[in-house]
Amino acid sequence: MSHAQATMPLTREAPQSEAPPATLGALRPPRSLWSNAWRQFRRNKLAMAGMVYLLFLAVVGVFAPAIAPHNPVESDLREAGRYRQAAWIQTDDPKTTGSWSYPLGTDSNGRDVFSRLVYGTRISLVVGFIPMAVIMVIGIPIGLLAGFVGGRVDNALMRFTDIVYAFPALLFFIIMQISFGDTELGSYFNGLLLLFVTLSIINWTSVARLVRGDTLALKEKEFVEAARASGANGWRQVSRHILPNALGPIIVAGAFIVPGAIIAEAVLTYLGIGLRPDVDLNAPFPTSWGQMIQAGQSAFRVQPWLLIAPSVAVGLITLSFTFVGDGLRDALDPRDQL
Repeated sequence: MSHAQATMPLTREAPQSEAPPATLGALRPPRSLWSNAWRQFRRNKLAMAGMVYLLFLAVVGVFAPAIAPHNPVESDLREAGRYRQAAWIQTDDPKTTGSWSYPLGTDSNGRDVFSRLVYGTRISLVVGFIPMAVIMVIGIPIGLLAGFVGGRVDNALMRFTDIVYAFPALLFFIIMQISFGDTELGSYFNGLLLLFVTLSIINWTSVARLVRGDTLALKEKEFVEAARASGANGWRQVSRHILPNALGPIIVAGAFIVPGAIIAEAVLTYLGIGLRPDVDLNAPFPTSWGQMIQAGQSAFRVQPWLLIAPSVAVGLITLSFTFVGDGLRDALDPRDQL
């Protein structure tokens, strides 16, 4: 061995590690499921338009006394007995020609159509959201219990759900309204309470089925099995692991329940078995769009806006909730989170 080889160090210098790419330090923090869903939802222009319109309606409902130019129940005796046209419609008769004092004209009792339309927003929002909340309170626990416990409990609850689901919804609404319309329950808040009960009793079945299916799938997932192996009881497994992961489909289902309840109220009131007219000048819910449609269908040729205005309002709020529901469904779809 040469002298040069003998004097070489026994340890070899370790190669220097390559510098990390510059992009590693610029990685953005991971998004949560809900922040990512909100980002996806904002990309849907129709869903955002629907949400903005619903927020606008909420403001209109809350500040209805300040927005409406007239009391929706009080009749103007000078306008009673004739239909004043909308403000932009001019006629030869000064008693029926349009006036900006009544933007959408008046009905046969001299009541301002625009003011009644503004106050009708309250009914539609309340009828949409309160039954939806009650439906969730009934359907979610039943679905969770049936899916998590299984066995005889699941079979009994689902057979009961099938029985309720098989009953025609519209027929049930009519029977309830006719049977209890003249009772104390039917007269409370001019029939609002009875309407809430009617809509809730029959519509919880779809939520229960949805939650049961998600529970059956989620309870077999690895994170639930890990919680079970660590000693978590059934309540903790459901409340901390299963229910939070099932909230996406539940929220979407709730968004589609609201327009169905609004349409049901309008149909029942149009048939004359829904909400009752309120004559109290200070009533918080003096009229509904369904009542306006019922009154306007017989006066369409004389005062078309008495029918057109509430019909368009019902259509727009239903369409808005549909857009929001579609947006939520796409935003909370796990396949779009990748």
